[in-house]
Amino acid sequence: MTRLLCFLALVFVVGVSALDAKEPNQLEKGFESIFDGKSFKGWEGNMKWFRIEDGAIIAGSHRQTIPNNEFLCTTKTYGDFELRLQARLIGKAYRNAGIQFRSKRIPNHHEVIGYQCDMGVMGENNIWGWLYDESRRRKFLVEAPQKPVIDHFRKDDWNDVVIRCEGKQIQIWINGISTVKYSEEDSAIARSGVIGLQVHGGPAQEASYRHIRIRTL
Repeated sequence: MTRLLCFLALVFVVGVSALDAKEPNQLEKGFESIFDGKSFKGWEGNMKWFRIEDGAIIAGSHRQTIPNNEFLCTTKTYGDFELRLQARLIGKAYRNAGIQFRSKRIPNHHEVIGYQCDMGVMGENNIWGWLYDESRRRKFLVEAPQKPVIDHFRKDDWNDVVIRCEGKQIQIWINGISTVKYSEEDSAIARSGVIGLQVHGGPAQEASYRHIRIRTL
């Protein structure tokens, strides 16, 4: 009987965890939503390339080439925080997008500058959860091991993303798998900025984002 009860309890916990991973019904303690699922309140960007459907922000288009990178950014800046959201990337051939953080707009330009949690495919690599330095050093700061991410990756479906910044430390998880543990040793690099949702310039594709919530540290 004891073993049976333990087994049933384990099934219950796993089932609840799976449900929460698909669609959180309530905010975790200490978190606040920064996207209400209905409007772009608190966000700004080139609205030609962003829309809201079924409680998610959709960036890009299945039918049109995207002329350049586009970013939907928060009007508020964040320093030390933990960001949680779900993201999905769909495209027939080319797939690339990302989540900016501790970033800022480049004046009179479509680009932003700052850290990016990358999403997509580059050659044979799944680059979800890699850390890229957008418009600054223009390189990957951390490349995540492939197998753990691929084993838990949901192609053409929603994937859970967690980004945590505290001081010079940056951590990223994809579907509960740690992909980045990075320490920024350049004291000139800003430790606060906006959060941005990217769709990469190029062939038709759609990047979607939902359940976006944050906890300040």
